[in-house]
Amino acid sequence: MKGNMVHLVYCDHTGKKGERVLDRILAGTKTMVVRGAAGRKIPHSRVFEGEALYFMEKGSALISASAIVKSVQNYVKLTEDEIVKTLNDNQGKLNLSEKQKERWHKKCLCLVEFEEVQNIEPPLAFDHQGNMDDWLMIDRIEDVVVGTSIPFNYEKSKFGK
Repeated sequence: MKGNMVHLVYCDHTGKKGERVLDRILAGTKTMVVRGAAGRKIPHSRVFEGEALYFMEKGSALISASAIVKSVQNYVKLTEDEIVKTLNDNQGKLNLSEKQKERWHKKCLCLVEFEEVQNIEPPLAFDHQGNMDDWLMIDRIEDVVVGTSIPFNYEKSKFGK
């Protein structure tokens, strides 16, 4: 199923050996991102094959890479062993540090594989608005870019009742 949302993904400054997560994405050594929580939350079951991902390094306010969603795995109510197995089975794509593995040791996981990574040059200036999460769902990237941004609508990032 093809979705039509655009996703803005915040990347940590550092991953393994002090490398920037974004560097690994651009180098092709990281082809999947994970988000997890105790219960379902964005982007769990709300991101689809063919949708656009945009990557921004935390604290930079610059959107500097894009990609297309290749595949998505959504999990709920995983046991401790299943969490470890899921992360390990996908480690070749996730390329997580031990600290990141601990961080994403959650019962609900959303694993998003991507392809067609492109460097955005020059990067787009991000118009940060208040308490945005580390994964934003928007209609188009221009909605969060300085000069064309619109007030962020949190309704899109909530689960329907």
